[in-house]
This record gives sequence, C-alpha cells and structure tokens, in this order.
Amino acid sequence: MHRFQILPSVLGLAIAGLIGGMSSVFAQQAIPVCQPPTSGEYLLLVVSPTANNQKQLRSALPPELKTITCKYLNETVTRIGGFKKIDDANRWARYVSNIVGLSAIITTRPTTADVQPQQRAQQQAQQQPPQQTVNYNPQALGEGYAVLVDYYNRPELVSSVQQAVGGNVGFVSYGQRPYLLAVYTTNQSEAYNTLQKLNNGGFVASIVDSRKVILLRSTVRL
Repeated sequence: MHRFQILPSVLGLAIAGLIGGMSSVFAQQAIPVCQPPTSGEYLLLVVSPTANNQKQLRSALPPELKTITCKYLNETVTRIGGFKKIDDANRWARYVSNIVGLSAIITTRPTTADVQPQQRAQQQAQQQPPQQTVNYNPQALGEGYAVLVDYYNRPELVSSVQQAVGGNVGFVSYGQRPYLLAVYTTNQSEAYNTLQKLNNGGFVASIVDSRKVILLRSTVRL
C-alpha cells in the first residue's frame, strides 16, 4: 500500500517537471527577432545569452538608454538603439566591455539618400557569384574586429565595397550567414573608420567579434 501511495506524488513531480520544461522552452521561443536600425541610426547589440548577463547589463546602463532582449542571427543580445553618431555607439561599446565584460556588435543602416544611388548601381550590374582566387580553406579568424557587409545575395556589390574600403574584400560566414569581409583588424579605430566609410557609401555593415567569424575566401572578385 505504501508503494501505491507514493506513486501519485512521483507522478505529480514528473508532470510539474514536464510543465516547467515546456515553460522554459516557450520562454526561449518568446524572444523576438531584433528590429533593424532605422535609417542613419547606429545600433548596439550586446551579446547577453543568460538572464544574469541581461540583469548585469541593465543595472550598469542609465535608464534613458532603452534596452530590449532579442535574437540577432543565432545570438541572444540586448538591443540598444538611438545612437546618431558612431562615436557614441563606440563609447558605449567600450563601456559595456570594460564594466560588464560583454562583447558588442555595432551595426547601422545607411540613410535613404545614400541607399538610392547604391540600389541603382545594383540594378545595373550583372549578377554573378563571387569567384574564389585562393584555395577554399575555411578557418576561424583570430582575436580582433571584423567589419562585415550584408550583400543580400547581390555579389555585384564586391567591386563597390572594394572601392569603398580601397582594397580587396573577403568572403566569410557569421552566424551561419554569408557576408563580405571589408576588413579584419586588431585596431579598433581602423574598424570603426571602415564602418563609417561603408555607411557613408550606402552599405549595411556591422562590427563583430572576429573570433566568431569563419573565413571562407580571403579575396573575392566578380
């Protein structure tokens, strides 16, 4: 009799555990996808995968900075928007890194005036896939900063990005998505200057932790 009296309690615990696990799954699925920056805005995305990370970050930021937890590629990040100057976003990225110890991604969207000439150039160019000029040898980049350009499956942008940065560009994978690599450097100032050039040229670009970037081709051309 004692054995059968214990079973309902065990069953209740099992059901509670199952419900708790389902609630946890639903909570993870409830994280929304990050909204892109508005035209001319610099967006700070702080990689914060745990609730503790997010709590520490919010406690370290002033209340006037609005934060939203969301998904960017495969990362859970805290979205901090509203920056009109790259220097402001850069300053807060350094602050977050030094005070909270979390890495940040800076991304931007060009202004409408910059986008229109770029779109016309894209429409006029013949779409051809990038061709590798070196052996295919995927490898992770080292420590530093990678400036990535979202080319929206328009490989004709390669030549335009080359002109903007004044040199060759690579082809990489980040968050299981392909990007053009505008620059890889350990010099923070160089990375932010390159981001500024690309933004002025009408490109959608981001600065990310280069250790999470997989180099697919060191140089690409049309």
